[in-house]
Amino acid sequence: MTTDTTIRLVRGACPHDCPDTCATITEVRDGVAVRFGADPAHPVTDGWLCAKVRPYLERVYSDERVLYPLRRVGARGAGEWRRISWDAALDEIATRWRAIIDEHGAAAILPYSYSGTLGVLQSAVVDARLWQRLGASGLARTICCAAAHTAVAATLGARYSADYADVIHSRLILIWGHNPASTAPHFMPFLRQAQRAGAHVVVIDPRRTLTARSADQHIQPRPATDAALALGLMQVIFAEQLHDEAWLTAHSIGWQALRERAAAWPPERAAAVTGVPAETIVALARAYATTRPALLKTADGVQRHANGGQTFRALCALPAVVGQYGVLGGGLSYSTGGYAAWDDAAIRGTAAAQPPRVINMNRLGAALHGELPGPGIHALYVYNANPVASTPNAGRIVAGLQRDDLFTVVHEQFLTDTAMYADIVLPATTQLEQVDLHRPYGHRWLQYNHAAIAPRGECRSNWDTSRALARALGFDEPWLHQPAEDVLRGIVDASRAGNPFLAGITLERLQQEGTVPLTIAGQQRVPFADGVFPTPSGKLELYSATLAAQGLDPLPSYQQPAELAAAPADGLVLLTGASHHFVTSSMANQPSLRRREGEPFLEIHPADAAARGIGDGDAVLVENARGWCALRAVLTDAVAPGVVVSPKGHWARYAPDGRNINWLTPDALADLGGQATFHSNVVRVRRRDA
Repeated sequence: MTTDTTIRLVRGACPHDCPDTCATITEVRDGVAVRFGADPAHPVTDGWLCAKVRPYLERVYSDERVLYPLRRVGARGAGEWRRISWDAALDEIATRWRAIIDEHGAAAILPYSYSGTLGVLQSAVVDARLWQRLGASGLARTICCAAAHTAVAATLGARYSADYADVIHSRLILIWGHNPASTAPHFMPFLRQAQRAGAHVVVIDPRRTLTARSADQHIQPRPATDAALALGLMQVIFAEQLHDEAWLTAHSIGWQALRERAAAWPPERAAAVTGVPAETIVALARAYATTRPALLKTADGVQRHANGGQTFRALCALPAVVGQYGVLGGGLSYSTGGYAAWDDAAIRGTAAAQPPRVINMNRLGAALHGELPGPGIHALYVYNANPVASTPNAGRIVAGLQRDDLFTVVHEQFLTDTAMYADIVLPATTQLEQVDLHRPYGHRWLQYNHAAIAPRGECRSNWDTSRALARALGFDEPWLHQPAEDVLRGIVDASRAGNPFLAGITLERLQQEGTVPLTIAGQQRVPFADGVFPTPSGKLELYSATLAAQGLDPLPSYQQPAELAAAPADGLVLLTGASHHFVTSSMANQPSLRRREGEPFLEIHPADAAARGIGDGDAVLVENARGWCALRAVLTDAVAPGVVVSPKGHWARYAPDGRNINWLTPDALADLGGQATFHSNVVRVRRRDA
């Protein structure tokens, strides 16, 4: 849309891994973006952007942008490069890949990506098409939410949630293992409105987060004990006959078996495991069972433990026990990602082909060291990700990236921690320089992103780079070379044909309006209001035959993570939650945001600090068998004794020791979905000069 001949206003979408998926407007003058802001007409964005994204033009026009292809000329990690042409880069990549395929097979090539952008074209399509045609190894993209997605699918059948605004109808709100003030900020105005209307807000989190500071009550369970707390609440509800038996009988499977499971968790046992007083458990159970509507709002941090899948199963079960599903202002608020399900064949572009093997992304270090089945990894192609900063057991990854026989290509906007180890770096566009289509996972509005400016330098989008690589490899299938608009139109049309939530939505409408609501009307506005669930039984499955068939516990359960169970006497549980100013490692190189976030720190309880001779502000070493890093100690009772917290996202290249907190995190997998287990992490802490 335009206002005059000198200024263009271009609608877009925030591409980053956040449930809010904000609608943006870029002002462009003479081909230059001069202002970046929020769309005041969007019902969730409401005219404001978070602290992370507001200075986006600083990112777009940074002097540190990679604008041209680079070839490494010095030692890996030394940062010595020579500019080359795209033709030279593509020729070298294709030549090296062909040689690797001839000697080791295409499975020796591993694409590695995640959520640098969440657009369907620049992420999902690129994740599928070229790699499928090449026959490269598949990647299990399970670092963030796999256990929760598996649990929700097994219990509810789909990720359906109400809009943020519906919280204003809630009378009791449990925010469990979630800090929306930092990770879903556009929920917070609606939460404040609910509080002003009399809603009681309880935050359940081992740390007193920014969200917890303004809650009516903060409950601090020990890390990874959330399922035990949930089962303890259920025990009280069942024992005191506060459950909704009529709803459970009509709409669920296995509630009697769940009641037997919960019977083993009286408040005293739950208190002993969780550290939450028994009287607090009883009071919360009674309040939750007798207050309507009651909303349980959660997110992915709570399931990044070895027992994360069953933890999420327990959280899914709680609203069912008290009959809160299908109630306006009640139920479970987790993800709206199930509504706009894209047609898989349209994304892939052809009949799906099975990759020769699938490597779990959390085990990248092990894969680079040849510890997984199949041929060794001889080529790595990284985009939409910065694994050295964001993937567990980062020291193991760095050691693998330094192999002389590994050919690494990174497609990036900046010389990230990972790009520093590349043989070739390809310049990538930002969101202002590419088109895409975004579905949210916090609300229910689709968002089209128009390119606001031409790509800077010789930057290319993920899709344009994928097309160029296909040409260099001699692949001429049409679905590898379609223009961006044709790909998106095909996905929208094919998806609409099989998805009633996309009825009436076309690419042209998305391009014209920018923001388009999903087609959710009448009774569908409240998830599961009809009592029907998209599970095999059509009911909410508290007992999951699907999990039982896989040899897994079919009922929600609690089992202490092995690393926590084996913790030494002086061990502390390290949690690595979200930074307020970064989206994982995205934005963590922007000077203004680094200043606001401050230097990497470790929150430690004063009693734990005193036992180790640590004072506030001291330099400390945090270490375990996987590695170590140096941090600044912050003494605070915001964390309980036995727990330390260091927010994730900082780049190792800015630290004096060249490390960040992921040098300590485990690459073991969770109970469901191949999930990462960042928080099941025991460390020792000591003064650096000790």
